[in-house]
Amino acid sequence: MIRPATADDLDAVVALHTEARTTYYRGHLPDDEFLGPEAVAETRARWADAVARGAVLCAEDGGRIAGVAAHRVDGPAAVLSQLHVAPAQWRRGVGGALHAACVAAWRAAGATSARLEVFEGNARAKAFYAAHGWTPDPDTPRSGRHLVLRLTLAPEPE
Repeated sequence: MIRPATADDLDAVVALHTEARTTYYRGHLPDDEFLGPEAVAETRARWADAVARGAVLCAEDGGRIAGVAAHRVDGPAAVLSQLHVAPAQWRRGVGGALHAACVAAWRAAGATSARLEVFEGNARAKAFYAAHGWTPDPDTPRSGRHLVLRLTLAPEPE
């Protein structure tokens, strides 16, 4: 089940985000950059802000949060700022369901394209996004250690 996140979900969202990020940052970045107290506090503050704005979707499985996505629409363009699935839930359709819910929300808001940044060392995420139609952004292909991807949102079939 996909639903909007609430303030009561914040601890679970931050824990899931931290667990997921550890799988792709470890070995590429110093642990303090993503697990240190300052990094975790910053992560919590950003998620709290996104939840308060109503910009977070949660995927539930058996009453537990299995995945989370933060997104927004800026005019004709949408931004997927986070999409994380608990590693124990990988390859079970959680990410695809969250992605589909985001795309539906973007279309409903009138967006015609979407943008995201993916850590260049995260092969699993890069493959996921490619399978869902994301391509390198021709205008801005990189942002620091991240690749910038774009998705053209075709109108929903009638």
